[in-house]
Amino acid sequence: MSLPPIEAGRARDLVGRFSGLSVLVVGDVMLDRFIVGRVTRISPEAPVPIVRFESEHARLGGAANVAHNIVALGGRASLVGLIGADAAAATLRAQLRAAGVDADGLVEDPARPTTEKVRVVTERNQQVARIDYERDADGDGDVERAIVAQVARLAGDAGALLVSDYLKGTITRAVVEALLRGQDRPELRRGAKAATGRIPLIVDPKIPHLACYAGATLITPNHHEAEAATHLRVRSDAEARQAARDFATRAQCEAVLITRGEHGMWLSEPGAEGSIPAVAREVSDVTGAGDTVVAALSLALAAGATMAEAAAIANQAAGIVVGKFGPATVTAAELAASFSPF
Repeated sequence: MSLPPIEAGRARDLVGRFSGLSVLVVGDVMLDRFIVGRVTRISPEAPVPIVRFESEHARLGGAANVAHNIVALGGRASLVGLIGADAAAATLRAQLRAAGVDADGLVEDPARPTTEKVRVVTERNQQVARIDYERDADGDGDVERAIVAQVARLAGDAGALLVSDYLKGTITRAVVEALLRGQDRPELRRGAKAATGRIPLIVDPKIPHLACYAGATLITPNHHEAEAATHLRVRSDAEARQAARDFATRAQCEAVLITRGEHGMWLSEPGAEGSIPAVAREVSDVTGAGDTVVAALSLALAAGATMAEAAAIANQAAGIVVGKFGPATVTAAELAASFSPF
């Protein structure tokens, strides 16, 4: 059962409202560093390729890439997350400033490194190896209190709240509870928030933290995460429907959007239930596609879209970004143009 497609004019109107909308992103920030080289031979020391260095560059990853996506789509993003006291943190802050993301909510924890993923790739974008710098223990004590304080400070100005959880220490139940308190805004009685006066809380989840997310408006597991949480196989629409319903019960959330790669998405919420076909024409790299999905979802909901409309817009954005390499972004102009009838 497919949801009715969003009308192109309505989609462009909603995307046009993204400009200036504010989203608070809370989650695990990362720096994605790429070392690019050419492979022409195998090492005589071990059966591994020798990569001749050619270039190196860094990009925003994790929750930082979510915030970057929001800004690229025309919104304003405030970011709360954990960083270390190291060179990677300085690079991350500089890149966030350059991207136009408000990084004043970042909390420094000298006891951990800034999460950094170093990928060695060939000139043809083939990954040879990855090195991760990280400490994935949950923030606690003064660190957790500092995160909660930043959420309380920034939530009041946001039109949507977004959790980007990569199990790197930022997201705990106390942090989610602070976000739930930040949802209550009686003055916001329009669009998707009219029925409750609560701004939406969207969660890009990790299953070990499922109990942390109770009370969220919308959770967006991929099909592997949905299977892990529900112990159900997700291969068909019927299986996706049952898994989404079970996931919502287990997570105690209002709605679930399962992302299914080349099979599109499945939305289950009180007002709508059904599949959304994938729109990708050529897949280059799926890295960061989930970041784009939740960024577009949050802005669409903040703009007054229904859940089904927001899911359709997010699906279209994902179809664009997977055609790009690395943790890329989509612009509002690109997204609006993709709904053109011509």
